[in-house]
Amino acid sequence: MWLLSVLLPLLKLYFCGVKVLLYQTFNRAFMLPVLPRQDGRVAMVTGGTRGMGYETAKHLAKLGMHVVIGNKREEGAAAIRRIQEEDSQGKVEFVFVDLTSLKSVRQFAQTFQNRGLPLHVLVNNAGTMMVPEGQTEDGFEIHFALNYLGHFLLTNLLLDTLKRSGRPARCSRIVNMSSATHYAGEVHMDDLNRQICYSSHGAYAQSKLALVLFTYHLQEQLTAGGFPVTVSAVDPGMVDTALYDNLWSIAQALKKPVAKILFRTPAEGASISVYAAAASEMEGVGGCYLYNGHRKQSSDTSYDSELQAELWKKSCELVGLQKA
Repeated sequence: MWLLSVLLPLLKLYFCGVKVLLYQTFNRAFMLPVLPRQDGRVAMVTGGTRGMGYETAKHLAKLGMHVVIGNKREEGAAAIRRIQEEDSQGKVEFVFVDLTSLKSVRQFAQTFQNRGLPLHVLVNNAGTMMVPEGQTEDGFEIHFALNYLGHFLLTNLLLDTLKRSGRPARCSRIVNMSSATHYAGEVHMDDLNRQICYSSHGAYAQSKLALVLFTYHLQEQLTAGGFPVTVSAVDPGMVDTALYDNLWSIAQALKKPVAKILFRTPAEGASISVYAAAASEMEGVGGCYLYNGHRKQSSDTSYDSELQAELWKKSCELVGLQKA
């Protein structure tokens, strides 16, 4: 029983990976269309100091946005400098936030709100994958906390600002970075911390499915309230980033030659989130799952409205939000 509960998520995850690689073998990476200028608009990108987050922040800055990078890594200053050197036309700044800490997320959101800035784009990009079993200072499993719960709290804390910043002809946009692994995910409402039998593969897939469930439920609420905010989940495909550093040594060895040929580059992966954040074609379009620049059907589980509502309510309880 224990072996099955560990082995099954692993097999499901790698099966998803094989399907994605087959797709990428025979299909070109998405090419961004010409995007409209974003002067005067403000974007926030979590995990924006390297990988796809960095490429997303850089591209939005080139479009003229004021980009706030939220991250806990020390390379923040270096990332800002590189973006500014690459002909950035917008303002870029780094602000510390540890998305595994609810206290840090609250401080980050409050600091931003105190500045009185609008917020037109929120890209929930930061993430981790395949880390060993562990818990955050708040007692949450690391994948669940960083990939999903920290972003759930941050989005809700900034939601009023996003609502005020948008208008019917030009909505504010929330972009959640999910993954094809969500197809292999299961959300165990009675064991969100994966304590019964830990699997890093299962924990990662669960966090990415949670983001899609969150996307759809939030969009339903925003649409019902008539608010000018859209929410999209994006799938960048398999991208050669540091996310794979926690793979087993054998998998690491197998991954390196394959990645050079079949994986997308960070810039190619980021093109999906940039498209969702700034493309004219995405104006007023939310509640969707984007893969390689196209709207795609996500997993059957992700459309379960009862599960969406149950996860939302539980997440509010976990992060201490009163409005469920």
